[in-house]
Amino acid sequence: MTEAARTIEEFSLPREQLKNIIEAALLASGQNLTIDRLLTLFADEPVPPGREQICEALVLLDQEYSGRGIELHETSSGFRLQVRQTLAPWIGRLWDERPQRYSRALLETLAIIAYRQPITRGEIEDVRGVAVSSNIMKTLQEREWIRIVGHRDVPGKPGLYATTRHFLDHFNLKSLNDLPTLAELRDLDEISAELEQSVPATTEEGTGQTVAGENPGQTEPDSRKEPPE
Repeated sequence: MTEAARTIEEFSLPREQLKNIIEAALLASGQNLTIDRLLTLFADEPVPPGREQICEALVLLDQEYSGRGIELHETSSGFRLQVRQTLAPWIGRLWDERPQRYSRALLETLAIIAYRQPITRGEIEDVRGVAVSSNIMKTLQEREWIRIVGHRDVPGKPGLYATTRHFLDHFNLKSLNDLPTLAELRDLDEISAELEQSVPATTEEGTGQTVAGENPGQTEPDSRKEPPE
């Protein structure tokens, strides 16, 4: 009999207990858990559940959280329990620090990389119409939102930047396909705002100031170029 034809009751753990164990693991782990990682929790069971049963339990959890203050969310690196984004303004008051904010220049740079990757720094500057601050690129790399994935085969061999799995997790995305299409957005301001709204309801320890990646008093010329599709 194939696993697909077996019901969850045939496994050594009852459906409700399986669901509760997965829920507790998600709460206790403090990080995203993949289905493969969840399967390891039951390795010593006489008849361990399979992927189908884990997925079924996750679906049941998702249904139970419907309309509640927390939700089950899948990102690129697995599943996690999190506060619903609509409740962030209230939940954020639990911390003394102000929620982190990102400069327009940093978000524009990140948005261009997300939509045009892999892309060189010079190509980012061509789209924005202004020079990209070294501090911005340093900040994005230190936060592990972008990385160099190769080099353009042109004189100087400039690095090619692309987003990371950590970027997807931080901005609550399962994949780059979850980003709004360029046809749905008018300009870089809208793309930047969409990215900023995707941040889950968390604050960064030890910070309460604007994360600009540049001199906070520095201004740049307005840039309205839209990355080509």
